[in-house]
Amino acid sequence: MKVPPTNVNPAKKLMAHQLTMPKLPVPTLKETLDKYLVTVRPLLSDSEYASTEAAVRDFARPGGAGEKLQQRLERRAATEETSWLHNWWTSYAYMGYRDPVVINVNYFFQFEDVKAVKNQTTRAAQIVQAVRTFRDQVVSQDLPPETARGQPLCSIQYNYLFNSCRIPVKPDDLPATFNPARNNHIVVVRKNQFYTFDVIHPNGKPLSTAEIQAQLDRIVAAAGTTPALPIGALTTENRDVWTDARAKIMTLDPTNAHSLERIESSLFALCLDDTAPVTREEVGRALWHGDGRNRWFDKSLQFVVFANGKAGFNGEHSMMDATPTGRLCEWVLDSLAKGRIDHGPAGAQQASLPAPEHVHIKIDAEIAGTVRAAEQQFDAVVAAHDLQVLAYDGYGKGLIKTFGVSPDAYVQLALQLAYFKQYGVCRATYESAQTRKFAYGRTETGRSVSSESVAFVKAMSDPSATAGDRVTKALAAIAYHGKYMKDASEGRGVDRHLLGLRLLIQDGEEKPALFQDQAYAKSCHWNMSTSQLTSEYYDGYGWGEVVADGYGLAYMIKERSVHVNIVSRHLDNQQFRHHLTEALQEMRTAFEAVKPGNGANPAKAKL
Repeated sequence: MKVPPTNVNPAKKLMAHQLTMPKLPVPTLKETLDKYLVTVRPLLSDSEYASTEAAVRDFARPGGAGEKLQQRLERRAATEETSWLHNWWTSYAYMGYRDPVVINVNYFFQFEDVKAVKNQTTRAAQIVQAVRTFRDQVVSQDLPPETARGQPLCSIQYNYLFNSCRIPVKPDDLPATFNPARNNHIVVVRKNQFYTFDVIHPNGKPLSTAEIQAQLDRIVAAAGTTPALPIGALTTENRDVWTDARAKIMTLDPTNAHSLERIESSLFALCLDDTAPVTREEVGRALWHGDGRNRWFDKSLQFVVFANGKAGFNGEHSMMDATPTGRLCEWVLDSLAKGRIDHGPAGAQQASLPAPEHVHIKIDAEIAGTVRAAEQQFDAVVAAHDLQVLAYDGYGKGLIKTFGVSPDAYVQLALQLAYFKQYGVCRATYESAQTRKFAYGRTETGRSVSSESVAFVKAMSDPSATAGDRVTKALAAIAYHGKYMKDASEGRGVDRHLLGLRLLIQDGEEKPALFQDQAYAKSCHWNMSTSQLTSEYYDGYGWGEVVADGYGLAYMIKERSVHVNIVSRHLDNQQFRHHLTEALQEMRTAFEAVKPGNGANPAKAKL
């Protein structure tokens, strides 16, 4: 086990640029504070804004708290080997977070159906073979790095894709990675039981897809029809509860440490569920959390295949964002669809394959009680949540591009309009912007609410406003959004910088008024947490809300459709879906009304 991974070979494609990538910058104090005031203005009353301005002026004064904290941050940035943010962010946002990872941290992708493949183990074997093929490229580092506008992105997160697992520890969990040369097994979860088998023969030759399916069929037969006590439910618990339970399990029997490591060190987990969800909502919930039993939510990668052949993915978020795992899953589905995977011989010589290993974890009555308590807690958390899906097929990015605007910014405005329709107010909205052009970069916050977006939603709600007025305001909001997202991807947003300054306040020092001001808390209270990740091979993706009175909104903008996964703690998701449908329809009407030849034609936004 290595923490953190140091597998960087600049002679290979994946890490060729890793050692020469620029570090995450520290914006100037003035730049961030000026931008901060712009972002909070639409969220505050005049009197609240006046108070916030005073707090910012005090923070920014020469010799004041802001200047001192900025100097500390600049010194940290000059001495950190990774980035000034990396270790803080890993702890603050993920490893030090003690609430359960399922619902709160993990996310899912729902794969498009393969109409010709309904058999569960057939579909699963094909996915395993394709994932194993991608893994070979990651381990050899022959996989080209991701790029954005021709610029290579940081590839460190790829070290956590395979043979990786989150380990519960107090006060911060640990990311564990295991030697890929010695760990060529996958873990299969069936009827709450764990089985492993190698996907590579002792001679180094991969198992054929037929051989993988034969092993999966063996596991299905061996697991029987009665579910076992779900030890995996412990991974749905509060992290401190799970830490204590895992420590106790390790003391109960000398074989338990090996059993746990067999699960944790596997390439990835494959969950063979005995349910057959049908609707997008049913499949989405089954992938997002399932029944909480037939899983190991600490694994970096979990692929789930259902009894009817539907399939998807659940990802543990702590060391990887959704872009590397999204790339993996899209590559797998695209390669299978286009016949690019070598499945090997069609027949399986099952007699020559060693039987899958049944991984036993020996427990006592106390741990059994902890498992049952975890099940009850999990069921209560799941019942407190609602998931609805808008699969809007009226149009997609193909039409949006004819309006001369960014599809992402356009959909962000639709979300703002839907929220305004439902609540009559605009509230803080988060959009993820990646900062992986920098070494060890992760994300920065895109603050989607602006004075321009507020003016737009009010114009859309004003029956006296013309289509030209509405589109003019939309273009201004889209231009602002594009500029802010560009700044955020350059490491020049507001939130990460202010977080860094706040974390450098030393014990005994008074917290500056800026961080006590209600505007700071209000502008970071993400009533809508949003992000886009689009693939024509996905039928959905999503995650949970980040505040109790908020929504988790994962969206895809396909060529001819817009797909939004809507999650909240029962905040009338069906109404929100209705309002979002209206918003998309009304925006199309306005934009089409001002197309050349149809009347007024506001100037194209500078994107």
